[in-house]
Amino acid sequence: MLGAIAMAQQDQEQQKEKKGKKSQQTSQQAQPQATAAAQGGAKRGQGAGRHEQHAPTMATSPAATEGANVNANQERGKHKGKRGEHAEGTSPAATENANTNANVQEGGKQKGKRGEHAEGTSPAATENANANANVQEGGKQKGKHAEAAMKTGSPNPAANAATSAGSANAKIKSGTVGKNGKTVDVQKIKSQHTNFRAQAKPQQVKSVTFNQNYRIVNAERWQGPQYEVFRTYQPAWHDAGWYRSNFAQVALIGGGYYYFNSGYWYPAWGYDPAAQYYAYDAPIYVGSAARPPDQVIADVQAELQDMGYYHGEVDGLLGPLTREALTAYQSDHGLYATAVIDQPTLDALGMS
Repeated sequence: MLGAIAMAQQDQEQQKEKKGKKSQQTSQQAQPQATAAAQGGAKRGQGAGRHEQHAPTMATSPAATEGANVNANQERGKHKGKRGEHAEGTSPAATENANTNANVQEGGKQKGKRGEHAEGTSPAATENANANANVQEGGKQKGKHAEAAMKTGSPNPAANAATSAGSANAKIKSGTVGKNGKTVDVQKIKSQHTNFRAQAKPQQVKSVTFNQNYRIVNAERWQGPQYEVFRTYQPAWHDAGWYRSNFAQVALIGGGYYYFNSGYWYPAWGYDPAAQYYAYDAPIYVGSAARPPDQVIADVQAELQDMGYYHGEVDGLLGPLTREALTAYQSDHGLYATAVIDQPTLDALGMS
């Protein structure tokens, strides 16, 4: 009996040992398979991260799609450069912002001419840019051209040509500053000729004769209302009664009679055939105050003399030397070279 029990126990122990060995073998076999499975899963995870953009069928549900996108974003975390910027902003506003940032970064070192063009594309900005460029480029040329453009009278093409050529005599400053750089005292000059009276000098300054077909040379080229009286001027012969009935002021000036009309003194041809001494046949502008023409001529002569243009006598006669001085002054100051006393010239001289 005892022997049977011992045999049974021995059999049970042998069976337990067999089962333990089998279990150990099974566990050892399972570990390599698990390791291989884990490695395969990791490789498949990486492959899925790389190829998820090319395999849309791998995720069919919204949840799966979202998960795949999350994994893909994590895998691309190290590549957040240019591709990341394009992927992050797909809306028009984001695209515009990206372009702006790119322009700022790329053009940071080129902020010169390209930057100026990029910053102002509207007509107003272009105009301002052109204006600034002109100011900068022409800053050193603020002399003759700038002064000629500032004058109220129309420019003289010949004067502009002389100015562009840089003539030594064309020192354009202000209307009361001469080519010698001297500033004249206009009020002092005018006060000196308050009681001035011109005298005829036929030996020094010859008198012109009446010619009803006479026209002022080149007057048709002088544009503007301030030159209208010179463009249309034509000498006319009338007796004293006609002049007195048509004009309120008729005066004997320097050997000849003149009549006043709308700011100008005109030769009164025929008023007195015995007193027809005229140094020049043209209207003389004096302004609405109707100052006698010989006083105005004397003022202009004295001022041009101080400014270095006139080298003759202050005689109140519009003779050849006075007309030459007027022509030089007008040319230097961007005025029409009329060789007469007109409104733009008297305004520039400060004598109006």
